Amino acid sequence: MIKVQSLTKRFGDFLAVDDVSFDVEDGAIFGLLGPNGAGKSTTIKMMTGILKPDSGNVFYDNISLSQNPEEAKKKIGFVPDSPNMFLGMKGKDYLSFVASLFSLDRDIAMKRAMDLSERLSLSQNLDEYIVTYSHGMRQKIFLIAALMHDPDAFILDEPLTGLDPEASYVIKGLMMEHAMKKKSILISTHVLDVAEKLCTHIGIVDKGKLLFSGTLDELRTMRQEENSSLETLFLELTAK
Repeated sequence: MIKVQSLTKRFGDFLAVDDVSFDVEDGAIFGLLGPNGAGKSTTIKMMTGILKPDSGNVFYDNISLSQNPEEAKKKIGFVPDSPNMFLGMKGKDYLSFVASLFSLDRDIAMKRAMDLSERLSLSQNLDEYIVTYSHGMRQKIFLIAALMHDPDAFILDEPLTGLDPEASYVIKGLMMEHAMKKKSILISTHVLDVAEKLCTHIGIVDKGKLLFSGTLDELRTMRQEENSSLETLFLELTAK
């Protein structure tokens, strides 16, 4: 379970994230939605320890990220929105490096990585340098790395950007498989029809504030619009 508790972050006078709290239960796929600049990526960076919040905390299975960051981060598999890191490494060397970071048995970890690479049609490229990969291929290698240690919390920031339909389908399947194992999944996306079909719960943020957290049916009830699509409800809720 992921518990986000009163996260707040300022950049100078700009309040990027304003007292945001929500839970992601075991087995849930939580879609974090919002317009550009709403605070989604800043929230995710605080959730993964990349940014330090001005106040608030995140708990992974009751392990505090602020008080016990190393143990909390072992619970996380993270796919960033900009997969432009470790470009000087070959794909297989990067995966081996990640296995060592998590103190995984190398043979077991690399077998799992190869299985995922086959599913994502990347196995033939693991001997190539990541700098030569397309954007979609880089997304795939970071997704494989994030899943190698079978994390309890799987966090993806715009993971479907630049992917072909086949890869998108496989990644959505991997998220659903992970949820079936009672893991917690959080995905940030602008693709609202994907969120509507894939996510069990949604959170909508705008101007740094969490406007809603719950199921789509709960959002429809709140808005008194029984048959409205997520896109319609989202646009109404975030209307300027």
